[in-house]
Amino acid sequence: MAERDDDSYRLLAGLPFAAMTVVALVDVTAGPGVGFLPLLSLGPAFASLVGGMRRTALIGLLALVLCFCLASYDGLLETTRGYTALLSVAGVSAAGLVAAAIRQRREAELANMRSIAEVAQRVLLRPVPRAAGHLRIAVSYTSAVAEARIGGDLYEVVNSPSGVRVIVGDVQGKGLEAVETAAVVLAAFREAAYDEPDLAAVSARLERSVNRHMTQERFVTAVLAETHEDRSVTLLNHGHPSPLVVRADGTAHLAEPPETAPPLGMGLDLKPPEPYGLSLAPGDQMLLYTDGVTEARDPDDRFYPLVRRAFLLRETNPDIGLESLCRDLVTHVGGPLQDDAAMLLLRYREV
Repeated sequence: MAERDDDSYRLLAGLPFAAMTVVALVDVTAGPGVGFLPLLSLGPAFASLVGGMRRTALIGLLALVLCFCLASYDGLLETTRGYTALLSVAGVSAAGLVAAAIRQRREAELANMRSIAEVAQRVLLRPVPRAAGHLRIAVSYTSAVAEARIGGDLYEVVNSPSGVRVIVGDVQGKGLEAVETAAVVLAAFREAAYDEPDLAAVSARLERSVNRHMTQERFVTAVLAETHEDRSVTLLNHGHPSPLVVRADGTAHLAEPPETAPPLGMGLDLKPPEPYGLSLAPGDQMLLYTDGVTEARDPDDRFYPLVRRAFLLRETNPDIGLESLCRDLVTHVGGPLQDDAAMLLLRYREV
């Protein structure tokens, strides 16, 4: 994507010179009867798209000088057509300077907003530990709002006295309200993961916190996991996509809950989800993710086949495997993702 951006920038940067060159060649070849001189104003018009005010002013001056020379060559320098061409180029150059100034100011504001968003992301989604207990951990987060770099998906890993506890969740909705709700859930999880004796108690505490803080209809799907020294894993699913388990031999399946449970924030009087478990051996992996992964569609409106693409995670290094899966997801979509996509990969190893 960075290479495509560089190519686009170079194309736009060369466009003013290409436009003025074509107009000059046509004017010299076809003669003054064609009346192409006012089109030299395309140079400063295109110049305002990229670069600063100084560059736009220099290209505008170049266009004005070129227009003067061509008008003299065509014998139009002291005619109405010659004056009109010069005034057209000068007017568009002035408008280009104004446009460049406005664009630079907006770019500066956007850069400032992106810096603030990056700081907010580091506070909200703190870097997860690379290793915890028997686990090696990798994480990937892609926001659908490309300039914001942050959205309503959440994840956290806590190395608690009861074992490594993990959450991956997705807040219903978008924007700052979704980010605020994600902050509430993460803050509650970070405290509860250390304090509560089991995963069900952590879930109940999250439910109380979400219902207490949310002021409108909003819910959070989430899956909680707790790993133990005997390599068993306890899962608890609040209406979230089921984790993907990839065995060391390459087989993959979804760790689905025994029954569907409501998301967090739907009310304290609803039946809580039932914990269920599985075992992971050395080399086995478990991928927790949000629906931005499985609901990503290709140009033919087909969902991303996560289970069939699980072979991409068979790298020894979980970071490399997750990076390969992320690239494959973007390739499947053929462009920017339409929803936030968070992935947390846990790989079991010998300590």
